[in-house]
Amino acid sequence: MTTAETGEGRLEEFLADPANSALDLAPAVARCTRALGLQHSVVYLADIQQRRLVPLTDVASPLSVDDSLAGWAYRTQSLRVEESESGGMTAWIPLLDGAERLGVLSVLCPALTPAVLRRGRALATLLAMMITSKRAYKDSFVRRTRTEPMRLPAEMLRAFLPPRTIGTGHVVSTAVLEPAYEIGGDAFDHSLTETTLHAAVLDAMGHDLASGLTTAVSLAACRNARRTGADLPELVECVDDALAHWLPDQFCTGVLAELDLASGTLRWCNCGHPPPLLIRDQRLHVDAMRREPDPPMGLPSLLAERRRQTHEITLKPGDRVLMYTDGVTEARASDGGEFGLEQFADYIIRATAAGELAPETLRRLIHSILDSPTSRLRDDATLLMFEWTPPSR
Repeated sequence: MTTAETGEGRLEEFLADPANSALDLAPAVARCTRALGLQHSVVYLADIQQRRLVPLTDVASPLSVDDSLAGWAYRTQSLRVEESESGGMTAWIPLLDGAERLGVLSVLCPALTPAVLRRGRALATLLAMMITSKRAYKDSFVRRTRTEPMRLPAEMLRAFLPPRTIGTGHVVSTAVLEPAYEIGGDAFDHSLTETTLHAAVLDAMGHDLASGLTTAVSLAACRNARRTGADLPELVECVDDALAHWLPDQFCTGVLAELDLASGTLRWCNCGHPPPLLIRDQRLHVDAMRREPDPPMGLPSLLAERRRQTHEITLKPGDRVLMYTDGVTEARASDGGEFGLEQFADYIIRATAAGELAPETLRRLIHSILDSPTSRLRDDATLLMFEWTPPSR
C-alpha cells in the first residue's frame, strides 16, 4: 500500500529527474500514476470543436462532451465520480491550464479516499502543464483532436490563435471560431498583463488564403505594437501601416479593446466592424457601445488625416462584453431566418442567469447554430466574450 508520504516522495523524485522532462506524455502519465500509487489513469483531450473527449491512448474510446459523465466534468470544470464497470471507482477530474479547458483525466482506483483525490488532482495539474508545454510542437496531440482535414487558410490562422480561454480570478475572456476547419479571414486575440486585458476580433475581406494572410499580418502587427507599449490608437495605426505596406490591396475590419482590471475602464477602437454588446444585470444594453465606426484597417486614406477614434465606458462588476463577426448574426436559425442580434444576446443572457460558465456558454451557442436542421454559416463566425468580476472592496 502506498501512503501519502511515499506517493508524494516518488512524485518528487520523478520531477527532480531531468530525464523525465523529455518523456512523451503517455509514458509520463504511466510513471506519475505509479509514483502516486494510483491504479490507472487516462488523459482525454477536447477535440477542436469541443464535441468529443479523445483519449491519448488507443485503449480507450472517445467520449461525448454533451452525453457523458466525463463531458459533465469538462463542461462544469468540476469533479465527477462513478462506479467503474471493471470494479472500483472512477474519478473524472478536469484538466485546466489556468482558465483554459484542455480535457479531463480519468483516475481508476479501488476506493476514493481524500488522499486518492488529492493525488489525482495533483496529477491533473501536472499533466495540464505538460500538455500546454508540448502541444505547440507535438503533432500527435493535433492529430487526435481533429476529426477531418483542415484547409490551408485555417491551418495558417490557427497557428496564430491564442488559447480559447484566458483569465484570472477577476476576469475571464473566452472565444470560439467556426467553421473550425474552413475559416478564411476571421480571428480573435486576447492577452493579459498585471493591469490590463487586451482583446480583439478581426475579419478580413474575402474567404481565401489572401484573407487569412491579411488577418495573420494584422494579428502580428497588433501584438508587435502592444508588446512595445503602444497606446490603442497607435496600435491600430501600426496595423494600418503593416497592411498598407505589405498587402496594399487588402483590408480588415475589427474591434480592438483594452480593459483596466482595477477600475473597469474599457477603451476600444472600432474599425468598420459590428459594435460590441454589453450585458449588464441580465439585460442587453444595445446601444451602450454603439459608436460611429472608423474605416477598416488597411485603408488609412479614408481617415482624412485624422487619428483613429478611441471610445471609453466604465464597466460594473459582473458585466459581460461580447465581440463578434457578422457571420454569427447572419447565420441561419432553426426557423430558416437569420440568427439575429436579439436571439444571439438572449441566449447569452439566459445562460448567464443559469450560472453557466462563460466558455461553456459560447461552446453551446455556436453548436446551437451549427446543429440546427436549417443551419448554414454564410461566413466565418467568431465570438469573444469577457467578464469582469473585481474583488469586493
